[in-house]
Amino acid sequence: MPNVFSSYGSRSHIKPYLTSVKMKIEQYTIGMGDRFAHQGCAQLRAVIQARDLGISVHPVWNKSNREHTIVHSKPDDLRAEADAAVAALGWSAAYHVDADHIGLKTVDGFLNASDFFTLDVADFVGNPSGQTERFKAFIQKCGREVRISGMERPLILDEAAIEKAGAKFLQAMIEAGAIHRHIVANKDNGAFVVEVSVDETDTPQTPDELFLILAMLAMEGVPVQTIAPKFTGRFNKGVDYVGDLAQFEKEFDEDIAVLAFAVREFGLPSSLKLSVHSGSDKFSIYPLINKLIKKHGCGLHVKTAGTTWLEEVIGLAESGGEGLAIVKEIYAGAISRFGELTAPYATVVDIASEKLPSAATVAAWNSEQYVAALRHDRHGPDYNPNFRQLIHVGFKVAAEFGSRYTDALKANAEIVGSNVTTNLIERHIKPIFG
Repeated sequence: MPNVFSSYGSRSHIKPYLTSVKMKIEQYTIGMGDRFAHQGCAQLRAVIQARDLGISVHPVWNKSNREHTIVHSKPDDLRAEADAAVAALGWSAAYHVDADHIGLKTVDGFLNASDFFTLDVADFVGNPSGQTERFKAFIQKCGREVRISGMERPLILDEAAIEKAGAKFLQAMIEAGAIHRHIVANKDNGAFVVEVSVDETDTPQTPDELFLILAMLAMEGVPVQTIAPKFTGRFNKGVDYVGDLAQFEKEFDEDIAVLAFAVREFGLPSSLKLSVHSGSDKFSIYPLINKLIKKHGCGLHVKTAGTTWLEEVIGLAESGGEGLAIVKEIYAGAISRFGELTAPYATVVDIASEKLPSAATVAAWNSEQYVAALRHDRHGPDYNPNFRQLIHVGFKVAAEFGSRYTDALKANAEIVGSNVTTNLIERHIKPIFG
């Protein structure tokens, strides 16, 4: 088919900005959050076990500026944790440290420690950029139908569709370009992976919109290697996917086809792949994702984030004694500060407060009762997804415990670490990538 830029000229004005990727992301990567920086080895053990089974997945330790602020850590601490785990377990393959959900105001503190940058431009989505000359040229280049191999229907890119997408996404992608150029100008070695996140928005992006977003990134010279769109359905923190599975499968399949097309047409890096944010515990869609990445032979990044923190709480509950007392107090603090803790996560939690047990009820629980309510066993009669989501966002309460919490992690390192490793390898890595 003709080049989408044929009405504007050759792609030569775009490709020079996009061919000098100094660090290429591996095909399969798993993002691992570790709120309190004690589970690096436990997480890496899961990745090593996967490789022993023939699953070649690479670890990406991630932590956002918000999380660093809450637990009073620094980006250099995450790098130190990752490097220490790699050294302790003799890991010799590639790994990364992700500056998660950063913008121009927060990126500088991550420049030395990180080699993976998740550019979060969701706040700029919906801010019209105005009718700039670049935008007018963009409309000229993409204003028609585009047929993509693997898709039954063409992308409809008439002027109205492009105007709508431009008004919604162009300013956000211009911001991504500004962040990327800032990193290039200020990072010493210049070798890093770029991810662009538009998942924390109000509405999902269609494959048509994803195509236009990638075109905008190409025009901004952003060599994006992973992109995190907002998919159809609910990706709530720490619980299973809620939505139409058939619709998700069709959309995910089309998104993969769009990415492959964008690599060829826009000169984006050949390693470009989808990233699934809030991807932990989405058990019902893992078989679909596994089938589709195998069908297309493509890469995938899944960010598991707070599932490790939840396994810490489970391990402490199982340990009894002081560990159980601490996690009961964490819940009591979380339910008393419900609005404060859930507000920053409004787009990714859905908690029915009337289905939460009272603090007094939880205070009377034994270890088995606490674990049964929290552990993500969809068929367990006592599993409570509302309880689990509240604990997920309640790590701020644990952070306020200071050394009392981290000392409990150290005292119960074996049982906590076992839960962390098992959760990652059995519930996540094997179903997704195996």
